[in-house]
Amino acid sequence: MNPVFAVDFMNHPEGDKKHKSAIFRKPFFITVIIAAIVLYLSVLLPEALGLTVVITDTGGTLNIFFANLLIFAAILMIFNAYVLDDAIHSFQNKVLPGIMNRYEKLLTWSLKGWRPVHLLLGTVGLLVLSVIIFGISVSTGRVGIAFFPKGDPNQIYVYMKLPVGTSVQYTDSVVRTLEAKVNKVLEIDNEKGIKNPIVESVISNVAIGASDPSSGDRSTRSELGRIQVSFVEYEKRHGKSSKPYLDQIRAAITGIPGAEISVDQESGGPPTDPPINIEVASEDFDNLVKTAVNLKNYLDSIQVPGVEELKMDVDLNNPEITLTVDRQRALIAGVSSAQVGMAIRTALFGREVSKIKEGKDEYKIQLRTTELQRKSLSDLLNMRISFRDFATGGAVKNIPISSLVTVEPTSTFGSVKRKNQKRLITLRSNVLTTQGYNATAVNQVISGHIASFTKKGEGVTITQTGEGEQQAETGAFLLKALFIALGLILLTLVLQFNSVSKSIIILTEIIFSVIGVLLGFSIFGMEASVLMTGLGIVGLAGIVVKNGILVIEFAEELRGRGMKTREAVIEAGKTRIIPVLLTALAAILAFIPIAVGFNINFITLFSELNPHIFFGGDNVAFWKPLSWTIIFGLAFAFFMTLVIVPAMYLIAERLRRPMRRMYGGKWISFLGIPPMIFLFIPLMIVTAVKHRIKVSRRERLLKNAGASETHIRSWF
Repeated sequence: MNPVFAVDFMNHPEGDKKHKSAIFRKPFFITVIIAAIVLYLSVLLPEALGLTVVITDTGGTLNIFFANLLIFAAILMIFNAYVLDDAIHSFQNKVLPGIMNRYEKLLTWSLKGWRPVHLLLGTVGLLVLSVIIFGISVSTGRVGIAFFPKGDPNQIYVYMKLPVGTSVQYTDSVVRTLEAKVNKVLEIDNEKGIKNPIVESVISNVAIGASDPSSGDRSTRSELGRIQVSFVEYEKRHGKSSKPYLDQIRAAITGIPGAEISVDQESGGPPTDPPINIEVASEDFDNLVKTAVNLKNYLDSIQVPGVEELKMDVDLNNPEITLTVDRQRALIAGVSSAQVGMAIRTALFGREVSKIKEGKDEYKIQLRTTELQRKSLSDLLNMRISFRDFATGGAVKNIPISSLVTVEPTSTFGSVKRKNQKRLITLRSNVLTTQGYNATAVNQVISGHIASFTKKGEGVTITQTGEGEQQAETGAFLLKALFIALGLILLTLVLQFNSVSKSIIILTEIIFSVIGVLLGFSIFGMEASVLMTGLGIVGLAGIVVKNGILVIEFAEELRGRGMKTREAVIEAGKTRIIPVLLTALAAILAFIPIAVGFNINFITLFSELNPHIFFGGDNVAFWKPLSWTIIFGLAFAFFMTLVIVPAMYLIAERLRRPMRRMYGGKWISFLGIPPMIFLFIPLMIVTAVKHRIKVSRRERLLKNAGASETHIRSWF
């Protein structure tokens, strides 16, 4: 937009005013109108005259599209001639001079006496205060911290797990019951033909494809069930949110005995660990199991707000039947343990005994008991092992399995997991984000309860990981990237200005711009994304640094022409306020549609004259944190560039010689590089106070001698 304004100003010099109606006589305008009319006639004229002209639907739509586009361009040309042109010149000749004059007065006032120091210290204090306010907002839950932001769900998943070994038929009956409850929440009645306009489908799975991805187990198991609710596209929901259905479905599907049920929406980014993930690890499995069970019961008894339901990733009660071969009886009967095992295996799983070949096809013959016998323990135990006993002359013996084994119902663990060579049990849960809770605040509460847990076994470690750990790793990576970017910016600025102090001023402006981000999220209570907000801050550095360069570079140029430091800074700020203002406004106005989720369909706008405007959507939740980060940061950085940067420049120039003289060399300038700036500021204050003492002493000694006020208060 800035280049457009610049070209427009250059093409309209003062005094060269043409009549507004001249736009209608321009060849380009006439050509646009004629082309639009021809395109309209190519579609409408054959229909009006009843002529048969073969024009495909696509061809007719394209003609109408381009015709409307040309008419829109003509309207913009007229709007520019009659409205926009005068508005631009009025803004340039009336508004901008007023802004520049008022800003000059503000800058003259702020750069007088000790006010630059007061402004700098106040900004540092505001930075500390903004960090404290943001921390309080996060701890109280006003500002949520998410790894990947989530919007309205496009799919809602209901995962159900029954006790191990549950039959598929029973699991299917329970899933049907849950599906009926879900349909009731969605106000769907298939028998009466009642549909929900924003629901596309409700699909149920039993055993196959029914596992919860967060459990890490993708196997096919008869005790698992899943219900998937799919919604139509956001545009077709007409402003109705699908998020309330999450809580309504959670409330409706409770009360299933022995079932573990969780409700969640689709992931907003790459797969991540559950938001609540507690790892209990130990080398002693008995202590591990006791500690994990006691911790789960302890946290369940507390009922931490925001926790959906804690679940273990290991089945501790996996029922089984143990058949122990009595070796002494088997030896007396002349049967080996291998024969007993093979007989049971053949009955349950089958054994290939032969093959039939028919043409080129070959079929395997499997020997196996019937399904009814396989599901009956008594039938399995009454099976007989037949063999020829050569010790008794080759007689055939039939020994029942029940006389050779001892039957004992037992239970075992469904699986054993290890991490860093230690056995591991994980407690996991979703966070009820739709009820105003966020994972960071809930995990902080859980951390306090884990610290007070007293039934931890010897050698057992309890660690909170999951999404929070991934957030910390991503945050550390982005912080590292930010420091690398700041280092490269500092190196580039030092090479450009041949000065460390001026480079540090611009670098400090980047750090101070974070104040706007922290205060903006805290005041408006928005959810911050570790990834997108971090990327926004890194991107903000590249925009902010340009504004500071504009002011400092021009101030250096004015000083080179012979102007005094203070007058040069004021003139530089007054002159450079226009490009700084236009840059900030252009960037902020460009990000506002993304931040509020403004959607428009330009294809249908020109082809059907229907823009399909709506607010929200899937992309809004993802890009909103980044957009508001840049908007808040730029808004505060604009104030920084106009007031604080000139103040810091003036302080640096006034303190350069006294500080080098006081601390013995140019090395003192490098202390201004963050984070050493927190050591540099006290040294700067000491230098300023020492200078004030010297001024007072000179004032007493030289005032009566007729010395000028400038000489008495000089820094040099």
